[in-house]
Order: sequence, then C-alpha cells, then structure tokens
Amino acid sequence: MAAEETLRDTVDVMVRIIEACGVAVISFGAIWAFLQLFDVAARDRRVSSFAAVRLRLGRALALGLEFQLASDVLRTAVAPSFREIGQLASIVAIRTAVNYFLSMEIAEERRQVADAAAEHGH
Repeated sequence: MAAEETLRDTVDVMVRIIEACGVAVISFGAIWAFLQLFDVAARDRRVSSFAAVRLRLGRALALGLEFQLASDVLRTAVAPSFREIGQLASIVAIRTAVNYFLSMEIAEERRQVADAAAEHGH
C-alpha cells in the first residue's frame, strides 16, 4: 500500500505541474495577444494583422489544452475507477472537439494571413 500511495502522491505532484504549465501557456499567450492587439490597432488596422494575432493566440490555446489533457490522462493513470474512466472519456471528447475546431480556425487564419501577404507582395 505504501508504494501505491507514494505513486499516487508523485502523480498528483506531476499533474499539478503539468496543469500549471497549461495555465502558463494559455495565460502568456492571452497576455501576449492582448498586448499585440494594441500594437496592431495603433499601427496597422488591416484584417491580416489582426488575423496573425488570433493565429498566435489560437496556437497558445491549443498547446495549453494539450497540457490540460495530459494532466487529465495522468490523473487517471493510477488505479482508476470506472467513474474516473468515464469522466476522462468525457473530458477527452470535449477537449478533442474544442481542439479540432480550434485547429480548423487556426488553419483558416493561416490561410487569411498567407493570402493577405500574397496580395501585398510579402
């Protein structure tokens, strides 16, 4: 029992670290996007400039969600109950759907930025 409890404690610490990484990635990405938004609004009001900010924010969100998903998977790694497995399946389904639609949005933003750059000869 002591070995299982030590493993649970170790996994719990790892889960907290990985969750914190996800929060940090999302937070820094959001702060960066917020600051860039002011820069873009002050200098260049083209749609492609705003799209570039959204693209970087989307990437930060997607990466942060991956960290959060990793922490959820790790949380159920040690002797999960059927309830925990069911919760994990629900979380994975929801986060996968969010990540899928976010990836589609990122791809669209990337196309817009590339099209705008081609129009302006960059």
